[in-house]
Amino acid sequence: MYTSFDIMDSPVQIPFKSFIQIKANDATPIYLQVIFEFIKAIQLGLLPEGTKIPGTRVLCKLLEINRNTLIKAFEDLESQGFIEIRPNKGTFILSDQKQHQPKRGASKSVEVGVQAFTFKHSSVLESPLEWSNLPLQFNDGLPDLRLIHTDILARLYVSKLKRQKIRQPWEQIQTQSHQHFKKQFFNFLNLTRGLRISEANLLTTTSHEVSLFLVAKLLISAGDYVVVGTPGYYLSNMTLTDSGAKIVPVPVDEEGINVEALRKVCEAQTIRIVYLTSIYHYPSTISLSAKRRIEILELSNQYGFVILEDDYDFDFHLDNNPILPLAAIDSNERVVYIGSFVRSLPAGFGYGFVAAPAAFIKELEKHLSILEPGIDVIKEQVLTDWIQDGEVHRLSKKNKVIYKERRDHFASLLNAKLESRIRFKIPARGLAIWIEWLDSFNLIRMQKKCAENGLFLPKTVLYQSKNFTATRLGFGSLHLQEMEKAVEILAKSLDAVIDY
Repeated sequence: MYTSFDIMDSPVQIPFKSFIQIKANDATPIYLQVIFEFIKAIQLGLLPEGTKIPGTRVLCKLLEINRNTLIKAFEDLESQGFIEIRPNKGTFILSDQKQHQPKRGASKSVEVGVQAFTFKHSSVLESPLEWSNLPLQFNDGLPDLRLIHTDILARLYVSKLKRQKIRQPWEQIQTQSHQHFKKQFFNFLNLTRGLRISEANLLTTTSHEVSLFLVAKLLISAGDYVVVGTPGYYLSNMTLTDSGAKIVPVPVDEEGINVEALRKVCEAQTIRIVYLTSIYHYPSTISLSAKRRIEILELSNQYGFVILEDDYDFDFHLDNNPILPLAAIDSNERVVYIGSFVRSLPAGFGYGFVAAPAAFIKELEKHLSILEPGIDVIKEQVLTDWIQDGEVHRLSKKNKVIYKERRDHFASLLNAKLESRIRFKIPARGLAIWIEWLDSFNLIRMQKKCAENGLFLPKTVLYQSKNFTATRLGFGSLHLQEMEKAVEILAKSLDAVIDY
């Protein structure tokens, strides 16, 4: 479903200790730790469907735990439908769409406790993100914070704050300021993304993640089937799963999500949502072809599913012909469009948004008023001025030149240092390149070699299964000299792993 280790001939070879981490001094019982760690590994794709798990005696030695503890954990995992224990054959990982129905009382949220009270522990929302102090780091496609003019933003914010005069009730000031901001914002979206929305079709939030959380809360009921492209985006899949969705992965090829496979899924079961990163698929950077865009809209009308279109990276179109979202050509109101705004600004200044039918937006506003009851009037006034004055367009144009240069330089370095060992296409948008490795090796071993040489590769950019070995390497946060060092380390580490 997401990042995954190679399925090796012997299950003992799988590096379980690298992702099943048991803490002896933790207050959580050992068997619960085993359950949480296995569920997290399955949902992140570290243990793909069909993977055979070593016998309990072997695995106990690998993890250094008691066999009875492991057996108890496996019984719980089987009752929840994450594994299948086949007599005389072994224990196997089940995929999300083939999981058994949980036994009565089983749940992905387990009651754990401290000395004074119990609480629910989510096995779905365990963060896979890692941090490192190494001098060089790849990420999955983040902008370079060093390019942000924080001094200009600070002056604008302070200036607005000083000029703010309270001459009417604060609630009235908030309402008027927010309405003015939304007017500028929906005009901006209509102009840049080809939408045809009004203020009633737009909800703004403090972040893209909040937008997705709210939409999932309203659209998904427990047990609803949600289609996602695979390989897919681990964070959005976690949000969808936590909302009660049963994830149904559909493969992505050179034209985007496979429509024929999607059609077969729709014929087999009722699909509630098809989640798409249509403009710039995460992680493979593929754009959904024009033909498939039309086909998916037609399938939506035929089978009644909602298209949840996630345009997380529109700000970084590096060519002169930006692809418009499905929402721009949706005439039947079947698309809920979420995205981010000015990702090149510091996190506190960015915005998330939802564009959808007015009735749906009105319902979202009820939930947002509880989750985010206050409005940062000063921030909205600053961004309103930036839109009106054209500063957002100037910033986007300036950054586009910088990131395009970095993309082209990164591609040339990859061709020069790794030409015969990788396959990739230069993306027209976004700040990452999807690289497929042609050699057979273990990505975790290469990750460790890179770290030894001063380059950090988080596990969330590593993708490995029976069919491919790939990485999603973000170039946006590295300047040209840093790129050169990083690619040299990649090539050196690959040589070391291949010779291993």
